[in-house]
Amino acid sequence: MKKIILFISILVAIFSNSYAQADFSINGYLKTDNRMLIDDNSFTWNENQLGLKFEGSYSDNYHLFSEVRLRGFGFPEIYQAADLQSKDKVDKWQLEFREAYLDLYQFGLQDLDVRIGRQIITWGTADRLNPTSNICPEDLEDIFNFGEQSGVNSVLATYYLENFTFSGVYVPTFTPAVLPSGIFASALSEPMEFPEGMTLRKYWDKIILPEQKFTESSQAAFKIGTNLFDYDLSVSYYYGRDDLPLLNKVIINPVDTLGTVDASVEMIYPKMQIIGADFAGSLLDVGIWGEAALTIPNEVEMQTIVGDSITKSIALKNDPYCKFVIGGDYTFKNGIYLNTQFLHGFIHERGNDDLNDYLTLRIEKKFFNDELKIVPIGGAISVTDWDDYKNNYGFVANPEIIYCPYDNIELLFGAYIIDGKGSNMFSNLKGNDEIYFKVKVSF
Repeated sequence: MKKIILFISILVAIFSNSYAQADFSINGYLKTDNRMLIDDNSFTWNENQLGLKFEGSYSDNYHLFSEVRLRGFGFPEIYQAADLQSKDKVDKWQLEFREAYLDLYQFGLQDLDVRIGRQIITWGTADRLNPTSNICPEDLEDIFNFGEQSGVNSVLATYYLENFTFSGVYVPTFTPAVLPSGIFASALSEPMEFPEGMTLRKYWDKIILPEQKFTESSQAAFKIGTNLFDYDLSVSYYYGRDDLPLLNKVIINPVDTLGTVDASVEMIYPKMQIIGADFAGSLLDVGIWGEAALTIPNEVEMQTIVGDSITKSIALKNDPYCKFVIGGDYTFKNGIYLNTQFLHGFIHERGNDDLNDYLTLRIEKKFFNDELKIVPIGGAISVTDWDDYKNNYGFVANPEIIYCPYDNIELLFGAYIIDGKGSNMFSNLKGNDEIYFKVKVSF
């Protein structure tokens, strides 16, 4: 903890000294987030953050930006008296390096800008659900914070030609997604099923990351954007890997003659290509947007080994499949704001047979000169089988109240209510209804 505080102090001192010499600024936020299960009053989330952003430049030729986040997350992990002697177990803190990059303007060419360093690159026009945004890995630790991504070390080049923008990205090394934690750890995975009569005794899993070689871990992307008839349009191409692991090997070892088994699995990150397109604009007074991503995966073989028997199948076909989202928002004359999106294919879904449909909806109304905002209806609905939707659906409702007593201060109180039938992302998590209280101060 002392090292973290020292590191932050050094950064502040360096940039404060630089501020006197050039155009530098420091800003940030303070945020707290606490959640509790409604059923048994168990606390499920305990988080405090201090985010600091440093940016500026000495000349018009370049720009510096960095964001660090000091984070206290989780609960004390105390199992014996000796654990009380470790501050890391009693009070868990960590320092996260979100972004740190250098912008070089007119780099070699009049209309060429280059950004080098750790950066979060987000493509797409939809609201937080972007199937065309695949350069940075998903940060799914908080399953309800859709659209959160982790930064990657990369080079982004942008060339401007009249009404067109050409962007190219190179990422030398692969970074996997962060998966959900706590009670929602199983949100994006189906439970492993064994043949009738088998009882699992022990289970192991192994993640195989790509080799740190140019041909294995590097990723590249390209995008062309323009504006036509007041609509922002773009097409893109991505070559890399899925940032979520895929099961490709299962080894089952019988322990006795009664059907007791030990099982181990291996998971990899399959290669893929993605061709994307998106648009954003307005139709009359309604804001509209949409994007689509055609994924062309490399075929992945599946091996199931039971004793000396090996069965081979296909874990992921090389058949292209398309995810898309279309949405819009509108503010009525009485001040009510509506935002809705239809999504085909969620982040973790692969293959034409596994893509499900989702509808997100948010209705909010502001009062007292925007000091109070009430969200009576918010959340998402999923349907996995339209022929029998009554038994194959799931939803999460997210009503919320936001109060801003002073400038730059937000107090949020809300809930996550989860239910459904069948096997889908939401119904698998029902029974974990939560209420939460959050505070955010920006400075």
